[in-house]
Amino acid sequence: METAPSTLVTMAEWVALLRGVNVGGITVRSVDLKALFTDLGFTEVRTVLASGNVVFSAEGDRARLKSGIETALRERFGYDAWIVLVSREEVAAAVAGFPFDASDPGRQPWVIFCSEEAVRRELLDGASDFDPLTDPVAEGDKVIYWNPVTGATTSTTFAKLLAKPRYKATTTNRNLRTLQKIIG
Repeated sequence: METAPSTLVTMAEWVALLRGVNVGGITVRSVDLKALFTDLGFTEVRTVLASGNVVFSAEGDRARLKSGIETALRERFGYDAWIVLVSREEVAAAVAGFPFDASDPGRQPWVIFCSEEAVRRELLDGASDFDPLTDPVAEGDKVIYWNPVTGATTSTTFAKLLAKPRYKATTTNRNLRTLQKIIG
């Protein structure tokens, strides 16, 4: 007698990186964000800083989790919510792979997460002609590294490219120090 193959579902540790929270009039308190993720049935929920970072454990695939979280954020908080959902291991790998001098006080160490590979490629291609002294950009595994001069994160050529509305739903950036706190 044949038996059906087992469908082993394992618990995974995820990081939801919310885009545009607590800026531009969209305020979501950490306590409310944690409550939403708990209400969704996720476990080991914790928020990191007030910039829309939630670490949690859940069963399920990335696409289903991402869609469900975005829908719940829209319904609960009334804004057009987008997230980039990554595993804790992917965040740790992004931190470990940072190619610039993260201790340079004159620079801002950023990691750009993209939920679509085509968008990541487009951003990298667009940055290929930028001045590497002003706008140092490097390709990482599933991320883009960026290390602009402190205070220039909204005025450089790459900053202006990244701020285009077409990237709003598929990208978010985090400072390397924030990511270090996320992975603990």
